[in-house]
Amino acid sequence: MVALATVAVLILALAVILISCEIFTNGVEWLGLRLGLAETATGSILAAVGTAMPETIVPLIAIFLGTEEQGEHIGEGAILGAPFMLGTLAMFIGGVAVWYGWKKGRRGPSLVVRKDHAERDMKFFIAMYAVALLSGVMGLEESIDRKYINYGLALLLMGVYAYYLIKTLRDEQQEKENTCDPLYLCRAFGGEAGKGDLGFIMIVFQVAAALIGVIIGAKFFVDAVGEVSTSVGISSMVLAFLIAPVATELPEKFNSVIWYWRGKDTLGFGNITGAMVFQASFPVSVGLIFTEWRLEPINIVSILIAMAASAWMYFSIERKNGMSYAVMMMSGSLYVTYIVLLFIYPPPVT
Repeated sequence: MVALATVAVLILALAVILISCEIFTNGVEWLGLRLGLAETATGSILAAVGTAMPETIVPLIAIFLGTEEQGEHIGEGAILGAPFMLGTLAMFIGGVAVWYGWKKGRRGPSLVVRKDHAERDMKFFIAMYAVALLSGVMGLEESIDRKYINYGLALLLMGVYAYYLIKTLRDEQQEKENTCDPLYLCRAFGGEAGKGDLGFIMIVFQVAAALIGVIIGAKFFVDAVGEVSTSVGISSMVLAFLIAPVATELPEKFNSVIWYWRGKDTLGFGNITGAMVFQASFPVSVGLIFTEWRLEPINIVSILIAMAASAWMYFSIERKNGMSYAVMMMSGSLYVTYIVLLFIYPPPVT
């Protein structure tokens, strides 16, 4: 029987995440503007990396503070679950948001994004995640000593991500000051976010406070979901594969929904794709260096599905210079497919 207190914590944590995400999106738009970044860089770097912190922290805690075998399995599952969720479930939720906004007359039925930017993110993600796939397949052969190979692959991933950052930051500026809604702190206490050192300090403070709120909310959400899963008899491996990534991916989902609803598709889509690129670099590098990275076949399937979802998005944007809500919602079928496979071929219980 699930305790009512646990359910209350679950709901409260979700509310904290939602409110913090609204404050974060408002602040990060202004931060990108004041730093002279393009809309693409704001979505793919500032928003993506900032909101990726919760799901990056979860596998680190599991690997370094968990029991040796269970911690590694949970850490690997959380690392691989994050980009999988972003490419499938997050895209489905975004498609629902676009459809609802279109029905309400607030926006068009398709995403309008920078084609070059969206295609670049997808290319980087597929190429980098192929490295994780290669190492995982090699891990199926226990006779291969992959220690130094994995170290080299981790360095390669971090180097490629650094190159990605450079290319993204070279985008010419797209945002104009009057496209940003007033900063919430300025609404409450006065001042102008676009002028002076005080305005910049207020922007940074709002972004930092909102990010802390996201992390705290995600932490309580994950803990509460863990208690619920234990109460209903779900294994820790299923928690690592599905439930924890869903909880920690909430920031990306809700930030993008907010931006889609406002017609800022480049920011919303870049928040998702930029987070996927980040998740394919730093967290995977941590897994390659600090775990055996001997993935179960079902883990490898999750990598293939995430790459397939990215290829699906890439070709849709390449052909139509955008993506309809129907295409986005169809990504949810890949998520359902994986759940079915997960329960047919479950990972070993630890």
